[in-house]
Amino acid sequence: MSGRRSFQIRTHLAGVTPGTYASRNVGDASEPVTRPGYRPWSEVSNRVDTLDGMKSHQSTQTMKPATAAKKLGVYLEATPAEFREGVVSRAELDAFQADPPQWLRELRAKGPHPRPVVAEKLGVSISGLARGGITDALTTEQIEALKQEQPEWLVKERATQAEVRKEAARIKKRDTEG
Repeated sequence: MSGRRSFQIRTHLAGVTPGTYASRNVGDASEPVTRPGYRPWSEVSNRVDTLDGMKSHQSTQTMKPATAAKKLGVYLEATPAEFREGVVSRAELDAFQADPPQWLRELRAKGPHPRPVVAEKLGVSISGLARGGITDALTTEQIEALKQEQPEWLVKERATQAEVRKEAARIKKRDTEG
């Protein structure tokens, strides 16, 4: 019986105990205040809601390939077609993490890497990558080349990131002492 409580709340009057049948005393008779068709609390079956109607077996939890790739830390477009076109179950994801197949090991080692991984390897934020003009996935080789070049934007973003980390550590220390 969907909405039963919300209907009771809408029809509740000040000074009337919720769940009771509200009425107005007019002279000798009392007239009901609630709309016709509303059953008094005493008539409502006190059926206990149980989980008996639920399935006893657990359904398989699946996720989109993009979500699985994000959890695995790999660039979706670089994954095999069967990975991109299907769905990934929680058990398959756990298996990938516990014993990664060859393609996953290669992607993690050589790339291309998604932006969060690139940012982590360069020691900058994702928005710092965008400010530096890096919007695409990079391979490990390209990341190493950027580290060797030390472009101005990378030096600046690393300094900014170091300041952010230092401030976060200061706040954490302050909060634990206080």
